[in-house]
Amino acid sequence: MSRVGNQPIDTGDGVSVDISADNLVTVKGPKGELSVQVAPEIAVVHEEGSIVVRRPDEQKRHKAMHGLYRSLIDNAVEGVTKGYQKQLEVIGVGYRASVNNDVLELALGFSHPIYFVPPGTVTVTVDAQRGRNTVVTIEGIDKQIVGQVAAKIRALRPPEPYKGKGIRYVGEYVRRKAGKTAAR
Repeated sequence: MSRVGNQPIDTGDGVSVDISADNLVTVKGPKGELSVQVAPEIAVVHEEGSIVVRRPDEQKRHKAMHGLYRSLIDNAVEGVTKGYQKQLEVIGVGYRASVNNDVLELALGFSHPIYFVPPGTVTVTVDAQRGRNTVVTIEGIDKQIVGQVAAKIRALRPPEPYKGKGIRYVGEYVRRKAGKTAAR
């Protein structure tokens, strides 16, 4: 039994839902519009301010798709109402980040700056000082794209375990290692 799939999705005020004949669910809200293509076996019904996802039978494949599509539609509804946000910390001496003309410029200890152009649906901002570290904020309405952009930026210089330098998510724990000790 899918516990996630059986829960109705509350659309709230200001959100309109359109379900086409080929199971394309389009959600429009104050922040934008998102679409989710649902498999033809899964039924999606919009009734009385909520969306209900139903499966045809108890096959394992249908149970898995039931919860998956319910979560994807719920993420789309939340994205067009509240939006999503990820924050990254840039930690290290001489490591800097700035945004010029919607292009993220990073100085990460390489011999050259790194320029990152985010997709059009995502906005990137830089908070110069939070404590001593620079914080890069990624915002957008599509949860998958926001997470993917954050992962790509983090992959440019992942945190290293000896000094902790690099790019990490805010609140991420990086396990530290002891360095070499001097031989006497």
